[in-house]
Parts: sequence; C-alpha cells; structure tokens
Amino acid sequence: MTGWLGPLLVERAIRLCWLAPLAAVGLFILVSNAPVDPIEAYVGARTALIGPEQREAIAAAWGLDQPATTRFVLWVRNVASGDFGDSILYNAPVVTVIMDRFPASLLLVSLAWLLSFVIGTGLGIVAAMTPGSRVDRAIRAYAVVLTSSPGFWVAIILISIFAVGLKMLPSCCALPPGTTTAEATFWAQGRHLILPVVALSVTGIAPLVLHTRARMIGFLESPPAQHLTAHGASQRAIAFGAGLRHALGPALTVHLAGAGELFGGSILAETVFAWPGLGQATVRAATGGDAPLLMGIALATLLFVFVGNMLADIAARLVDPRLRWDKSR
Repeated sequence: MTGWLGPLLVERAIRLCWLAPLAAVGLFILVSNAPVDPIEAYVGARTALIGPEQREAIAAAWGLDQPATTRFVLWVRNVASGDFGDSILYNAPVVTVIMDRFPASLLLVSLAWLLSFVIGTGLGIVAAMTPGSRVDRAIRAYAVVLTSSPGFWVAIILISIFAVGLKMLPSCCALPPGTTTAEATFWAQGRHLILPVVALSVTGIAPLVLHTRARMIGFLESPPAQHLTAHGASQRAIAFGAGLRHALGPALTVHLAGAGELFGGSILAETVFAWPGLGQATVRAATGGDAPLLMGIALATLLFVFVGNMLADIAARLVDPRLRWDKSR
C-alpha cells in the first residue's frame, strides 16, 4: 500500500502549499473590502461617544491605519512564525479561540456525518430492493425534497415541532442554562445535540440515497447477484450481504468528499441552535469585522476540508485498486 500512498500524500501536500496562499489572498481581499467597520462593530452603541483621536488610537492598536498590502504581508509573516494574531471580539489569541470551539464543531459534524451515512445508505439499499415500487418512489421523493430544502429552514421546522410544539427537546446551546460541562449529565448534553445533529445531517442524506440506490440496482442485476439467487439466497440477504459490501466503499468515498459541505452547513446549524462552535464564531467574526479570527477560521476550515477530500481519495483507492496508479485522479 505504501507504494501508492506516499506519492499521493506528497501530491496532496504540494497542492495544499499553493491552495492555502490563494485562499488566504482571496479571503483577505474580501475582508478588506467588506462594508463592516471593525471599530463601529466593536464599540456598538457607544460609537457616538468615541472621538476621532480615540478611533485613530484603536485603529493603530489593531493595525488598521496601515495599507491593506502591508497588513497582509505582516499577517503572512506572523502566520509563518505560528502567530495568527489576536481576536478583536474575544480578546484572545486566534489559535486559542479556534481550539476552544473546534471540539464542539467536530462533535456536531462527526455525529451528523455518521447519522447521514447510516440513514442515506440504508434508505438507498431499501429503495434498490424494490425499484419502481411505492417505497422506492417515496424514498426518492424524500431525497429530492431534502436536496431542495435549505438547512436553516429544516432547523426552524424542527425547533417549531419538537422544541416549541411538543416541548420534547431543547433548541438552544450545548448545555442546560446555568450548568457547566462537569455538572451536566450525559443525557442532558445528549438532548441538546439531537436537534442540531438531525438538522445538519439532512444535507448529506439525499446524495447518499441516490448514489447507493444506483450502485445497488446495478449490483442486484449483475451476474454475481443472479448466481446467488439461483443458489437460493433471498434478495434481502443479497442486498445486505454482498450488495452492501459492493456499495459501502463508494458510498463512504462520496460521503467523505462531502465532509466540507457538511462543515460549511454547520455554520447555519450552530447559528440557529446557538451551538458554541466555530460556526457561531464565524458569524460573529464576519459581522463584527474580526479579520484575524475570520482568516484563522478560514484556514482551519480549509485544512479540515482538504483532509476530508484526501481521506476520500485514499478510501477510493482502497476500495478500487485500479485507481491507485491512475494519474488522472
């Protein structure tokens, strides 16, 4: 395996070396031209009480009195030495803010990824077992509806039903109000996870349903499946036996490649449910003009998405050995 894995890792590392600077330049241009005044966003309602001299002092302290190109060069130089700067809103190092909030986002995204994988793959197999039936049409219609449904709309519907209407689940935060992580029970923390995880997992279910269904139908009509049928194996046994092994690898590859989209969707989910992760911090940084934090989160997200895509490439080559020496992939 090391014969193809080493060159793949080197190729991806080289790609990251030119992709990260391009992303940093593009994001810095967007942040620099954003209509948000960081000083006004930071001061808030006290803007009228801040005089010109105080504004100049704040701008000088944050480096906003320098040209954009100078600020970018200084930022790159500091990042190269491991210093991502300090967050304006949180008054703490950017790395500290990211490390404090990344575990919450990782937990949310991981559970949503796992849930969408299980449901999407399972529904795809069930639909493929009876193509053209009512069950198949219902599952495909369900997938189409999920594909066209915005994540925030799904989140609001879930809150309206389970939090406001039935009052079964909490709709806010990661812990009950007034409690710490050490004080909250496992069940109390789990209840706060249910709605955000379900809302976020919706985005990843539909592609898996359609992909798994297509792969499974192709396998069930293949000679190996017909051979198993001739030997007395039921369609259910074939689908959840050899068929599952046939479809699981490609489904895993597709789902890993979609990890970046899932991570991006977590921004809306964390905002709607007030989840204390990177998504919530991203919204605050964008609306508050916190350029250092926004740049740091963007690079962290880029790295997360890049690793997810690389794992998808590795999984694809583990499943299909023909791809290991395919230079076009």
